[in-house]
Amino acid sequence: MPHAQQLTIQTRGQGLYEFTRQVRDIVAGADTTTGLCTVFVRHTSASLIIQENADPSAKRDLEAWLRRLVPERDELYTHTAEGPDDMPAHIKAALTATSIAIPIMSRELTLGTWQGIYLWEHRSAPHTRSVVVQVG
Repeated sequence: MPHAQQLTIQTRGQGLYEFTRQVRDIVAGADTTTGLCTVFVRHTSASLIIQENADPSAKRDLEAWLRRLVPERDELYTHTAEGPDDMPAHIKAALTATSIAIPIMSRELTLGTWQGIYLWEHRSAPHTRSVVVQVG
């Protein structure tokens, strides 16, 4: 029987926020030995990635790269009602992922040694983000 739980992640603005431990805890509490863990962010201006969690420079480089790829204040943007980071946040979310799936074996996520699960906040202001984790 699938098990689902909602997580709340507080952000301080743009950047990557690791929440691997919370997902591991949900998987450990579910009655699933072998299956799939699906993680889904319920927003259009944030996304999810699995990325290296050992060296913080990888995180900084990814954040800097995406800022260069999708700059704020582009004169071609028309969706700017919520500020100069509004449309860039939507583009960044479209280029990354709003859901990820991770196999479960022996009641554990099969993440690699240096892999972590991150919420990627694309807005400049702090936000409260909702993430749904389903195990089944």
